[in-house]
Amino acid sequence: MSDRAWQGRNGASDQSHWTAPGEVPPPDSAAPGGPYPGANPGGPHPGAQPPGGWAPPPKPGLLPLRPLSFGTLLWAPFRTLRRNPAATFGTGLVVQLASALIAAAVLVPVFLVFSARVTQASIEEQDAVITGSISIVLLTMLVPVVVSIVATAFLQGVMVVDVGTGTIGERLGFGALWRRAAARIWPLIGWTALVAVAVLLLIGLAVAAIVLAFVIGDPLAIAITILLVVVAALGVAVLAAWLGTKLALVPSVIVLERAGIGRAIRRSWQLTDGYFWRTLGTLLLVGVILNVAAQVVVQPVSIVGSLLAVLIDPTGTGPALTITIVTTVVSALLSLVIGAVTSVVQAALIAVIMIDLRMRKEGLDLELQRHVEARDAGRPVGDPYLPAAR
Repeated sequence: MSDRAWQGRNGASDQSHWTAPGEVPPPDSAAPGGPYPGANPGGPHPGAQPPGGWAPPPKPGLLPLRPLSFGTLLWAPFRTLRRNPAATFGTGLVVQLASALIAAAVLVPVFLVFSARVTQASIEEQDAVITGSISIVLLTMLVPVVVSIVATAFLQGVMVVDVGTGTIGERLGFGALWRRAAARIWPLIGWTALVAVAVLLLIGLAVAAIVLAFVIGDPLAIAITILLVVVAALGVAVLAAWLGTKLALVPSVIVLERAGIGRAIRRSWQLTDGYFWRTLGTLLLVGVILNVAAQVVVQPVSIVGSLLAVLIDPTGTGPALTITIVTTVVSALLSLVIGAVTSVVQAALIAVIMIDLRMRKEGLDLELQRHVEARDAGRPVGDPYLPAAR
C-alpha cells in the first residue's frame, strides 16, 4: 500500500471508535470549521466526525469501502444475487441453458447416427465402422468444450463488471452488463481456453500412459503405470491448487483493469502475495458451501423419486416409468438452476477478492471514496479501477 493510502486510513481509524448504535452525533460535527479545533473542509470525507466520534467509511453499494473482514468477503458474492438478481442470475441461467442446448443439439444427432451405423453394419465392417464413428464422436465433443469456454468467459466478464460497478453504487441491467463484458470477451476467451487446453493435455497424457500400458499387456507394467499416474495426479492436484490460487484474479484484472493476458497474470500473482492462504481458504469454503447446498437440494428429489417408483410399481412395468421420467426432468431443472447460482457466485467471488486485495495493498478504498464523492457532487470522474487513473 502507498504511504499516502496508509496515512489516510491510519489517521481515520487508529485513534477513534465506531459510533454506537443509536448514538446521535453532535449537530455541528459535519460543518467545516465547526467547534472542533482543526476542523477543515479537507478532511477524509464530507461529514467526517472528530476523533472520538468517527463514522465508518461509506457503503454506497455492494461492498463497504474498506478492507473486508473474512465474513464480508465470504458472503459478499451471495449478495450479488440479492442486489441485482435479474441481471446476475438471469445471465447465469441463460449461459447454462444455452450451453446445455447447444451441446445436446450437437451430440445427440451424432450418437444416434453412430448407433444406427453400428447396428446396420455387417460383422466384418463393424470394427472399421466403430473406429471411424468414435473418431467423429471425439471431434464432435470439442464443440461443447468450445461453447463452455466462451460461456464461462462471458459469465466471468458479466459478474466482474457487476461487482465492480455495484461496489460504487451503480446497478446495471442486462444490456449494459453484457455490452461491458463483451468489450473484454476476447482476452477472457483466450485465458479460459489456455486453462482448458492445459487441463485437457494433462488428462490426455494420463489416459495415453494407461492405454499404452494395456497395449503392451504386461500386468506389472499396467500396475506400475496406474500407480505412477495416481501419484502424478496427487502432485498435479497440489500444483493446480497453488497455481489456481495465484492466478485466480486474472479474469477480474482483464475486465476491471482492461489488461492483456500477460499483464493480468503478473498482476494476479502480485496481488495474492502475502494473501495466498486467505484466498485459497475463501475459494475452497465457498466451493464447499455451494456443493453441499446443491446436494441438499438435488439428492432428496432423486431419492424420493426412486422410492416412489419402487413402492408404487415394484415390477417397473407401469407408473414407475412415468415417475422416473418426471424425477429426471425435475432433477435436471434443479441442476440447471443450481448450476446458474453456483457459476454466478464463484465468478463474483473472484472479483470481490481482487477488490479487497487492492484495498489492502494499494489503498483502492480511498480512491473509490473519492470517486463516489466526486460523482455525487456532479464533478467529472474516470474509471477508479484503472491503475493509470491513480
